Amino acid sequence: MTGSEPASQQVLERNTLRFLCSVLIKGGTRGEICRLLDPNVFQDPLRRVVFEEIRQLGSIDSRRLRELLPARVTNRGFPDFDLHSFLAPHEVSEKEIDQLFESALQLLDLSHPNQETLHD
Repeated sequence: MTGSEPASQQVLERNTLRFLCSVLIKGGTRGEICRLLDPNVFQDPLRRVVFEEIRQLGSIDSRRLRELLPARVTNRGFPDFDLHSFLAPHEVSEKEIDQLFESALQLLDLSHPNQETLHD
């Protein structure tokens, strides 16, 4: 793990999860990113559980993912989980999706610290 600031790590984790839940990416893309990401890069227990559940659901449609995710996270020990506020702001513009994708790429780099950078 690099010496990144806790706040910036939180932003990376949150943005990556918003990206993975976005209707603007395809299920296959989500599945591939989840396969490459190490759950241990998520320092926050709730965000790690959300990621693990997204990964376990696989390449399903994002709308279906958002339907199933709250109950799955609640069953993992987070009874007050509210997906709508967790993903706020809920709507992601096409411009913002690039920023969220960049966060996912940065977490991918943290997942594989001994490999060359996965992006420029």
